[in-house]
Amino acid sequence: MKLGTFSASLSVKDIKASKAFYETLGFTQFAGDIQMNYLIMKNGNALIGLFQGMFEQNILTFNPGWDENANKVEPFDDVRAIQKHLKSNNIKLEREADENTSGPASIVMFDPDGNTILIDQHV
Repeated sequence: MKLGTFSASLSVKDIKASKAFYETLGFTQFAGDIQMNYLIMKNGNALIGLFQGMFEQNILTFNPGWDENANKVEPFDDVRAIQKHLKSNNIKLEREADENTSGPASIVMFDPDGNTILIDQHV
């Protein structure tokens, strides 16, 4: 199963302080808008999303169909195929994609320790 590019989506208290901290670690702004309270920071193949006031917990994020530069990759496993696989293996989903659609969609689940996992397809 191909989950796509991986990033950690961090719930931050002060996006400007977090941006400065991660820049010190060698990350640069890749996408996002600090005025909208979210940034995507990149260091090589590593991606970190900084989100202020959007969600409570940190989230493990996968983007089917994208590489680490947000370029479309082919082939990729559609989020609905991933959803079917997870459900057939008795993984409880908190949010499901509409299986009668195509294109962008997402699913959400929790791992056994309560960590949020988002599989967010943009293509």
